[in-house]
Amino acid sequence: MSLVTLLPFIVLIGAMFLMTRSAKKKQQQAADMRNQMQPGSGVRTIGGMYATVKEVSDDTVLVDAGPGVELLFAKNAIGAVLSDDEYNRIVHGIEHDLKSDVVPDDASSLTETDESAAAAASDDEPVDFAKKDEKDEESSDDAVAAEAKADEPKKTDGDSEAK
Repeated sequence: MSLVTLLPFIVLIGAMFLMTRSAKKKQQQAADMRNQMQPGSGVRTIGGMYATVKEVSDDTVLVDAGPGVELLFAKNAIGAVLSDDEYNRIVHGIEHDLKSDVVPDDASSLTETDESAAAAASDDEPVDFAKKDEKDEESSDDAVAAEAKADEPKKTDGDSEAK
């Protein structure tokens, strides 16, 4: 046999080896993640439920899903072990203090002093949203409507003169 006929089989065997190797690596990472669980850790199940780990045994995990709700899951049903910040953000809505990382919307906030910001905040005047010349607006609306009617083609009963 020549090398040209064996080449597709060699490539196929190499691809299968690489795919099984990456799958094994992912399974090992998932097993390590599940082994890192400890009581108090926040987890997400493969069904999408967020809970706190209460007890960990060899094959099962007891989680606290709410006040008085304890559920027993297989370890393989745990999709992710979350960090404390991420768990609090998702479950409790508590944002991590990111004030130092906030980017301002415009450059004026970079040059503004505390006194000018306080003066701008104290200038809270009520804004009047009421319509002012209602008669003028109604007459202009009527004129626009009349123009629209004049531009529309006239409808007939189906009689057409073009034959």
